[in-house]
Amino acid sequence: MARSIDYGNLMHRAMRGLIQTVLADVARDGLPGAHHFFITFDTMHPDVQIADWLRERYPTEMTVVIQHWYENLVVTDEGFTITLNFGNNPEPMVIPFDAVRTFVDPSVEFGLRFESQGSDDEDEEDDEEDIEVEEPEVRRDAEVVSLDQFRKH
Repeated sequence: MARSIDYGNLMHRAMRGLIQTVLADVARDGLPGAHHFFITFDTMHPDVQIADWLRERYPTEMTVVIQHWYENLVVTDEGFTITLNFGNNPEPMVIPFDAVRTFVDPSVEFGLRFESQGSDDEDEEDDEEDIEVEEPEVRRDAEVVSLDQFRKH
């Protein structure tokens, strides 16, 4: 059996670790300055916990904003819990890091996007995770940095 370094998986874990560190700092110290986050996640992930009405409204993917009002932000190795306000309705949520699809901080034009590529067969060992640092959707003048330039072709 051939042995090789799985750079895709290593980058996947490193970028999730970056999000974990940022959110843990915010949980401890609050949001600094103008920083705020748009986090898109897969609502079909088995460990996502959101209200039934939110799951009905966002059956596949949802974007939340962590900015002015949030409570109970707790960060673990697996993900984070947070209470967000939806139309004066506080809703607790549990979001595993593996469910996160994008993480954007438009205040500093920073964004990460996680894309799965490969076959639809879940048992396929050759599935790859594609990770890009990209322009946030809310700002069209951000500098795009792609990890593709470091890939071996």
